[in-house]
Amino acid sequence: MRQKNAAKISIISNSLLVLFKIIAGILTGSVSIISEAIHSAIDLAAAIMAFFSIRQAQVPPDSQHPYGHGKIENLSAVAEALLIILAAVLIVIEAVEKIKTGVRLSMPGVAIAVMGVSVIVNFFVSRYLFKVSSETDSAALEADAKHLSADIYSSLAVLVALVLVALTGRQILDPIAAISISLLIFYEGIMITKKSIGSLLDKSLPEEELVLIKQILDSEKKYIKDYHELRTRKAGSERHIDLHLTVCANETIRKTHTTMDIIETDISKHLNNCKVVIHPEPCGNMTDVCPDECSWTKENGGQGRG
Repeated sequence: MRQKNAAKISIISNSLLVLFKIIAGILTGSVSIISEAIHSAIDLAAAIMAFFSIRQAQVPPDSQHPYGHGKIENLSAVAEALLIILAAVLIVIEAVEKIKTGVRLSMPGVAIAVMGVSVIVNFFVSRYLFKVSSETDSAALEADAKHLSADIYSSLAVLVALVLVALTGRQILDPIAAISISLLIFYEGIMITKKSIGSLLDKSLPEEELVLIKQILDSEKKYIKDYHELRTRKAGSERHIDLHLTVCANETIRKTHTTMDIIETDISKHLNNCKVVIHPEPCGNMTDVCPDECSWTKENGGQGRG
């Protein structure tokens, strides 16, 4: 619910900013404001995609999608990033054309006021989106928050350029500011694409999260003999973790299951939205029977919990 509400706020704020920037761009003739209107329109499209992808990602697993629908958030983030890159290219084309044909700005006060409001609105909305995306691990909301953060810097660049135009009369600063904006937008789009594609290709969880998982497993050394084939990946906000656990062949299924439950619970306490799958294995091989007093049992003073 928090994710959906955050996405709705982003849609509303972006809709208003697009409207104000288009009006200001038409009234003033500023290519930098027009470029910002394009940027905000891309942000609006991204916010809409984020809203629908979050809703779809929360649909429970079904027979066709047994692992859930989490990756639709990553697909949405890739689409948003490609839109950002497209916006950057369009802004450069328009700015270069204005440099060639000349720029004539009017009503700079209106342009400055609109960009000032844009900076303030995007600052508060992006902070809120970052907060919610961090707490829910939403890839779509994180991408949306980064769009708005890029919009803050680009709006500041336009604001400074417009003030300088008003003070110095050098109107060429307006398309130059637009080109600077496009470079920032392009970089942001590349970074979002890189991160989202990594998740689509089942890239492992970050190193700090792997270290945490291994620490939890090591804390259970009194009750397990070993673990191996640890694999991790992320789909949207969901973390998928699976591993093989080696236990004493004499240990009961009930005791082994208790240990597995404790490991799953500990991992879920430290990492949000985890799906943990553990495959237990007896020591030796499937045909061997562990001696009643194997070395591991002696060292650990018994056969597991209980």
